[in-house]
Amino acid sequence: MTTVMHPALYYILGALLLPFIRVRHLQQAAALLIPVAALTSLLLMKHEVYWQHSFLGYELVFGRVDKLAMVFALVFVIISFIAMVYAIHIREVGQHVAAYLYVGSTLLVVFAGDLFTLFVGWEIMAAASVFLIWYNRTRRSLEAGFRYAMVHLFGGAVLLAGIVLQVAQTGSTAFTVFDPATLAGKFILLGFIINAAVPPLHAWLPDAYPEGTITGSVFMTAFTTKSAVYVLARSFAGTELLVWLGAIMTLYGVYYAVLEKDIRRLLAYHIVSQVGYMVCGVGMGTEMAINGATAHAFCHILYKALLFMGMGAIIHVTGRRSILDLQGRNLYRRMPITLALYMVGAFSISAVPLFNGFVSKTMVVAAAGHDHRPLIELMLHLASVGTFLSVGLKLPWGAWFGKPREGHVHELAEAGEPPFNMLLAMGLAAALCIITGIQPQLLYHLLPHPVHFHPYEAHKVVAGLQLLVLTVAGFWIFLDKLMAGKPAITLDTDWFYRLFGRAMVLFCTYPLNRFRLLLQAGFADRTREVGRLSGNPYNVLEIFWISLLGKEPPALGKLLQKPFYEDRYRMPVGLGVCTALIFLFVFGLVYIRVAS
Repeated sequence: MTTVMHPALYYILGALLLPFIRVRHLQQAAALLIPVAALTSLLLMKHEVYWQHSFLGYELVFGRVDKLAMVFALVFVIISFIAMVYAIHIREVGQHVAAYLYVGSTLLVVFAGDLFTLFVGWEIMAAASVFLIWYNRTRRSLEAGFRYAMVHLFGGAVLLAGIVLQVAQTGSTAFTVFDPATLAGKFILLGFIINAAVPPLHAWLPDAYPEGTITGSVFMTAFTTKSAVYVLARSFAGTELLVWLGAIMTLYGVYYAVLEKDIRRLLAYHIVSQVGYMVCGVGMGTEMAINGATAHAFCHILYKALLFMGMGAIIHVTGRRSILDLQGRNLYRRMPITLALYMVGAFSISAVPLFNGFVSKTMVVAAAGHDHRPLIELMLHLASVGTFLSVGLKLPWGAWFGKPREGHVHELAEAGEPPFNMLLAMGLAAALCIITGIQPQLLYHLLPHPVHFHPYEAHKVVAGLQLLVLTVAGFWIFLDKLMAGKPAITLDTDWFYRLFGRAMVLFCTYPLNRFRLLLQAGFADRTREVGRLSGNPYNVLEIFWISLLGKEPPALGKLLQKPFYEDRYRMPVGLGVCTALIFLFVFGLVYIRVAS
């Protein structure tokens, strides 16, 4: 029996208690103390099984703690604190409640040792995170949140189907390694890769994340896709399909990011690309590949949150979110600190040496080489080039520097640095990106398998720098073309279910609604007739009597309109008395007969 409380409970109970703390400074302090308490609980937990309970003949395990679970839980708790520092100025406590329910449910997933607990956490994640989109309170965020909810409800239904099949086939609810060749394994795998945003099932991510609140989107970058990477590493490591899906993800996300002009949508596509490295590493399944995928998830959570915080700061102070509207406004003069902190995240995601993305991404690429997969290795290198091109060069150039579009004159923006708490959060994330980049052993010590990889060998550093320098040269040559363009919508696979959704709306609006109106009118007529009949039920007797005599009954409508008059339908008193006397006489005869 352990005295340690489940880390998820700190977030779930804290989220429920925050609205009742009416003093604002106490509420802010409590919101910041929740991750600290959860971190303390994590550090006290040993690598064993906690919180086992029997339910309906099945074993529920709420706390399976090992190195794989611990590294994901640790970074989730760390980023929840940083993201709350970034969001602490928000007065709308509902956003904090949704965010912490989101974090708590993710920790339920990470420590789940059975499929029932996993599914509960999985569904709470979807339900809580959608409010981080809807709290933006725009038409686009409302629609994007609805699509987000529909996709995740579908994914949850698929996962539940797989769980039911797995339990029916094996009689066990254990969350363990699954066979993707079985029907249950296929359903579970599909449910997982929907949350991992694997194309073509990825469009919910670039559709929803840019429409979330400025602070809510920071939370969303960290949990849904990375928890999916965790469950894939836990249950489908070594699945060949994931190798190719992951490699395709890396290039797919980069391609759309290069085309994109919306600053947060561009970063959202890079989540797809970066998660591709993790999925690919999980698919390879070797110890180095699993370590690389886990390390890259850890680093990605830090630098992607930093990137979203930087772009959120721009939106917060300028109200603009398109590169085309920002370029030429010379924001670098007004927001130099934000620019510097953003570039730490940009260098990290681009795998620049001495930043954390370099020590994790190179491990995944090296794992592909050690596994004798030259094509996969080439695809991962190409994706890295596209990442630096779009996130490290195009996005900061367009947001802070650049020149205005032809025919547009942009004056110096009336903007400044964001609030101190937002800069502090960005500084914390940037510091962790640099520390884990300079001292990778701090991260490698946390990984699930022993690490024998050395990222700062000379040939690795030189190869990485060569790619970066060539990318800078290409960007400079094609600068005008890359930064040119006009506002447009990039079509993605969500076009298909958007089209289907519009068709369903039209069907419900016209033919189905017309059918409903006809049924309603018909039932309304019948209801009115029944109402009239209840006003004068003797009409039924008149209809029956006329029909019995063989006479043609009058029109039903006219007959039902006859009002009820008490004197007209009252039976004579003598008839009742006579009937009672006859009954009593007959009853007396029968009684005397029986008695004798």
